[in-house]
Amino acid sequence: MGTTMSSPAATVQAEAVMVPQFGVSPSQGCPMHQESKHSAPPPKCPMHQESSPAPAPAPAPAPAPAETEIPQPGPVHQDRAYEFVECPMRATSGASQGLGDIDPANMMPPPNQMPAPDQPFPLAKAREESKIPRAGTNKNWVYPSEQMFWNAMLRKGWRWKDDELAAHDMTNIIKIHNQNNEQAWQEILKWEALHAKECPCGPSLIRFGGKAKEFSPRARFRHWMGYELPFDRHDWIVNRCGQEVRYVIDYYDGGEVDKETYQFTILDVRPAFDSLGAVWDRMRVAWWRWTS
Repeated sequence: MGTTMSSPAATVQAEAVMVPQFGVSPSQGCPMHQESKHSAPPPKCPMHQESSPAPAPAPAPAPAPAETEIPQPGPVHQDRAYEFVECPMRATSGASQGLGDIDPANMMPPPNQMPAPDQPFPLAKAREESKIPRAGTNKNWVYPSEQMFWNAMLRKGWRWKDDELAAHDMTNIIKIHNQNNEQAWQEILKWEALHAKECPCGPSLIRFGGKAKEFSPRARFRHWMGYELPFDRHDWIVNRCGQEVRYVIDYYDGGEVDKETYQFTILDVRPAFDSLGAVWDRMRVAWWRWTS
C-alpha cells in the first residue's frame, strides 16, 4: 500500500486557476444594481439630455481652485476581474510572475500556452483530464500541456540547450508525468479504503505542492540505513468528506522507464502524522504487512 512502482520524474502539477468569490452586495456602488426610484438621473448622461436644440454655450467660468471633481468608482465586481487573466505580452516576453499569480491549490502560475521566445520547435497545447476528483467541484484535475510544461520548467530555471530535448521527448515527459500522478492517486485510494464506511462518496484532491529539498523523517531514516534519498517529494491534501488529510509522497528512482506504461518511479505514499487517526492507520497497515 505504501511503496509501489509508478511513473515519471519530477512532477509539474496540474494547473487550475482559482478565481476568488467576490461577495458584492447590490448597495456597494455597482451602477447596475442601484435603485433608480426617487433618484435624479446622473449628470451629463446622454440618455437623459433634452432633445431640443441647446442654446449657444456661454463662456465657462474658471473652476474654483478649492473644488475638484471626484471620478465615480466603477462597478465593484469589476475591480479585480482581470487579475487572473494571462497577459499574452507578458507571457511572450518571459517576464517573471509575482507571488500574487500563484495558484495556492497547486503552487503554479496561470496557464501559459504561449511559446517561449527561443523555443526550438512547436509543442502541443492539448491537455489531458486526470482521474483525480477536484475538491469542491464535480470535475477532475487537468494535466498541463506540453507547452505549459515547457514554460513551467523555464520558469524554474531550466534551459533546454543544456539537455538538447527533441519534440518527442516532451511528449514522453508528459506521459510519464501524468502516469506518475495517476499511480500516486491509486495509492492514496488504497489508504482511503480504510475509511470507506465514514466516507462512502470517496475522497477528492484539494491541493498539492512539491517539497523536493525537504526530506521526510522516513526518507532520512532510510538514508541512514544505507538507502538512497528520494529525488522528489509531494504533499497532497485530500478531502475525506469534509476532513482534510495530508499525504506524503516520496519519489524514488526505479530504473528504466516502461515503454508501455511509462512507469519508472517507486512511490512511497502514506498519511502524514498529523492526527491520531493517521497514526492508527499506519499502525494497522504496518501490522498487516508484518503478519502477511
